[in-house]
Amino acid sequence: MRVREYIRHVVIVIQENRSFDNLFATYPGADGTRYGMMKSGSKEVRIALQRVDLDGLCDFGHAYGNYLTDYDRGAMDGFSFEGGSKKCPGPAGKKPYQYVRPSQVRPYWDIADQYVLADHLFTTMGSGSFTAHQDLIAGGTTIDTTQALVDFPSRMPWGCDAPAGTVTSLLAAGDPPKYELDAGPFPCLKYRTLRDLLDARSVTWKYYSPPEPHGTGALWDAFDAIKAVREGPQWHTNVTHQPTVIFSDISSGTLPAVSWVVPDDVNSDHPGDASDTGPSWVASIVNAVGESKYWHSSAVIIVWDDWGGFYDHVKPPFFDRLGGLGFRVPMLIVSPFAREGKSKRGYVSHTQYEFGSILKFVENIWGLGRLGTTDSRATSIVDSFDFSQPPRTFKPIPAIYSRQYFQKQPPSYQPVDTQ
Repeated sequence: MRVREYIRHVVIVIQENRSFDNLFATYPGADGTRYGMMKSGSKEVRIALQRVDLDGLCDFGHAYGNYLTDYDRGAMDGFSFEGGSKKCPGPAGKKPYQYVRPSQVRPYWDIADQYVLADHLFTTMGSGSFTAHQDLIAGGTTIDTTQALVDFPSRMPWGCDAPAGTVTSLLAAGDPPKYELDAGPFPCLKYRTLRDLLDARSVTWKYYSPPEPHGTGALWDAFDAIKAVREGPQWHTNVTHQPTVIFSDISSGTLPAVSWVVPDDVNSDHPGDASDTGPSWVASIVNAVGESKYWHSSAVIIVWDDWGGFYDHVKPPFFDRLGGLGFRVPMLIVSPFAREGKSKRGYVSHTQYEFGSILKFVENIWGLGRLGTTDSRATSIVDSFDFSQPPRTFKPIPAIYSRQYFQKQPPSYQPVDTQ
């Protein structure tokens, strides 16, 4: 079987800062929980997760140090030690122990009801959004076999446009890895990404990211940190700083084979933004693909870049020498060939995936070879598809806000994240 006979377009939609339990704690058949373990003095206490609104004010820490604290040597009970934010000051306490009301993320649940929800996708490393977005184009941030970038650059923007003197932080391989603050290179990187493999086979691609005051996608254009793209012609041909361009590319018949879509901050699900538009934003992309000529040849993959400091009860399955795996985040897979669950309902995949699993899926479709990062060890997401079943007829995902709402929405010019 050649997957390319069925899938010729892959759209990777990247949302922000939510653990699996935070969005799908109570989803039927998934590995969720209504309770969590919290460290209290020398003891662990079992507490109920609080049901909250999507647009809550608390933005918790999600850097490598926070990961280690939350992880607590595998006990998964240190989330109460997270720090708050300007809108949610003081120690976190029980606040990270929460899940969002299902009614407020109805489009996500509706997608899961029809297609695939993966409940064991782990981030590449226990780090924040900068490295996560790199992992989704490169499968890792290894500078060499002994060092990997971690956390975020010392100054903005996070890439080749950063001011002189900007540095990164590193993890030196070890058991455990050694954290080296500000010991890394200027964030204009030369390692290979999926772009190199795609270009070598003349497979089209595009990166859709929000505009920023710097005019470079400041924080959330992963390719701003890739020297060959930022300083080459593809910065103007393959990178766009208005994510809603994907709608016109779909309608005009110019959707590339591989797309990454990063939302404006207010549509990203990022906590603390006092916005509830994220689920509708994702639904608008799914509906745009589903109602277009691309539906019968597409896979839309929706992921959240890191856990955002929110509680998750599943311990990462291994701890490698370069800071991974990180915590679980949700993944939704939408396609006419998405595997069906029982009674023609959505399928919950319990397969252990990581971000490299998405890259491996893309690599295998077009026979691209491997980058040699986590795409080599990862299990492809192909087992969440069934190409023997008749392709499904698309059913629109209901949402509060329409595609037209987002097309008319002025840019916020806010970074999607700062950690």
